[in-house]
Parts: sequence; structure tokens; C-alpha cells
Amino acid sequence: MISAIILAAGKSTRMGQPKMLMPWGRTTVIEKVIETVQAAEVDEITLVVNASLAKEIELPGMQIVLNDDGEMLSSVQAGLKAQKPSAQATLICLGDQPQVEEGSVRSVCAAYRESKSQLVVLSYQMRRGHPWLIAQELWDEILHMRETETMRDFLGKHADEILYVECDTASILQDLDTPEDYRKFKPT
Repeated sequence: MISAIILAAGKSTRMGQPKMLMPWGRTTVIEKVIETVQAAEVDEITLVVNASLAKEIELPGMQIVLNDDGEMLSSVQAGLKAQKPSAQATLICLGDQPQVEEGSVRSVCAAYRESKSQLVVLSYQMRRGHPWLIAQELWDEILHMRETETMRDFLGKHADEILYVECDTASILQDLDTPEDYRKFKPT
């Protein structure tokens, strides 16, 4: 089973408002990310949110995990702790990346199923993007990382083990941090 952890616990300080709840087409930013992951037929989704976002969203059938720290590492750790033992691998998805395409998500999952590589990372023009996948064998290492370490450190440590999946869309690199990002990427 492949699961997904969607990271949505950030404080949105650069955006100036809760970016996960901002309109995105006919839905919101976070709902679009969830729709995309669900459309890619991922088996289970864990949404990591802060307490204020948890009060604002109702997503039936989704596992919600609280993390008020808002940092990426602690959010990944919180999501990993909530995974079912049947999960062989999990996707690490950004909640502020609504423009990521279903095909990108599917390609990471397919590469894992074919290769059983412990790390599968999307790449666009030689740059790592999201979502990326980590097999259960490596979860414990992340769970024991110190708060001074980052996911970038983790990926760097395992650089020789990464299976890169090339994609032809820059959307895997684009997230929404500022009002300018939102205006630039928002669908019309």
C-alpha cells in the first residue's frame, strides 16, 4: 500500500493569510491538492495541519494529524507516526502545491511499484520537486532526526539511493508562499 502525507501545518506568514483556505478554481488550495492525490489512486491520505486549520476544514474519511510547530521535519514525523503498518511507502506532498498534476503523482507511485526503490523523487530540469516517496524502511531514520536537521539534509545523505523520475512540468517545483506566487499560479 502507498499512502500520502500532505503537509499543511505551516503558518502562512509570508502569504499573510491562511493559504490552504484560499480559493483555487472551484475549491480551495488544500482541497485541490487532496483531489489530485485521490485521483492518482493513493491508498490512504494523512493530512498534517495546525490547530487553526483543523477548525476550518471538514474532510470526511481523511486522517488528520495536528502539528502546531509548522516545520516541515516535525510535520513529516507527525505524519509518519500516524501511518498504518500496511503502508509500504508514503508520498510526501506539499499542501500549498495545488498545481501539481495527477500524472506526476502517478509517475512517482508507478516508479516505486516497478523498482521498489526506497526513495523516488520527481525531477524537473535536474531539480528535485514534490511529491516524493519514501519507503517504510527509511521512516525510522526520519523519526529520529533532530529538529536542527532538514528533509533536504536527509535527501542529501541518501543522494546515491534516489531514483529520479523526470517530468516535463515545472509544477513540481512551484508552491505558494507569497501573494505574488498565488497570483502567478492561480487558475483563471
